[in-house]
Amino acid sequence: MKKNDAIIELATQIIENESNAIIGLKRQINDDFRDTVDLMLENKGNLVFSGIGKSAIIAQKIVATMNSTGSSAVFMHAADAIHGDLGIIREGDIVVILSKSGETPEIKMLIPLIKLRGNKIVAMVGNPRSYLAQQADHVLDVSVSDEAIPNSLAPTSSTTAQLVMGDVLALILMRCRGFSTDDFAKLHPGGALGKQLYLRVRDLYVKNERPEVGPNDNLTRVIIEMTHKRLGATVVCDGEQVLGIITDGDLRRMLMNCPDIEHVKASQIMTSAPKTIEEDALVVDALHMMRHNSITQLPVIRDGKYLGIIHLHDILKEGIF
Repeated sequence: MKKNDAIIELATQIIENESNAIIGLKRQINDDFRDTVDLMLENKGNLVFSGIGKSAIIAQKIVATMNSTGSSAVFMHAADAIHGDLGIIREGDIVVILSKSGETPEIKMLIPLIKLRGNKIVAMVGNPRSYLAQQADHVLDVSVSDEAIPNSLAPTSSTTAQLVMGDVLALILMRCRGFSTDDFAKLHPGGALGKQLYLRVRDLYVKNERPEVGPNDNLTRVIIEMTHKRLGATVVCDGEQVLGIITDGDLRRMLMNCPDIEHVKASQIMTSAPKTIEEDALVVDALHMMRHNSITQLPVIRDGKYLGIIHLHDILKEGIF
């Protein structure tokens, strides 16, 4: 077998091994899992996640997922806990301890201290017969038959199983709490993702000029308005009502097909009944409308009245693609 073929075969086998570990978790979702979810939903304090080594790293990622999906969580390293960080745990907190073996010395030392404080313990453990599992109030079984690495030299499939179980917990809690898109936006105000969830059309169109002509305005007036307002278009209005829109493309097509331009009126070259968008709509919805209709401008309205224009460039400047 060629070296490159062997690499591909090995990579595929590792992925299959880890995939099997994840699929195996389905058999381990049981009454204890359901009771753990109920306990967390009723809890008024924090979820404190703890572990040692690779499990500690997975615990930190689960904490990040919990906090971003509406469940208040903190991380406490099991080794640091017995040297002062035990103060992280408050009355009413639930402590979730991650461990593959459930027999780590630091965890064995930590458990009695947590019990002394009266806090509930949830074990996310790879050995359901371990000391950790026996001492816990609830057990989340994340045991795997094999690690992806030969001779189980390092945690691979086992940490993947922990990570997936953490995701399952976080998403179920999110669903049960009715955590909405608006809630998510409040916790993620930064970056393109946050902007997709909260940025409104009204936040952008007001930065632009408001190009407008009447239906009987001549071509010179149309060109001057489009040039001064620099949006590549002007809206044709009757009072405050949108009748149509004229774009650079409409002008070019008119000049190609109409040799006598002296008497051309705006109403003759406009696109009637154009796509419009309400000022309270999300900017990402405006982007989807532009893409779907292959346009770069949208007249903005409120109760049918023309307010201004939002341009594709406005959206792209905000990092929304």
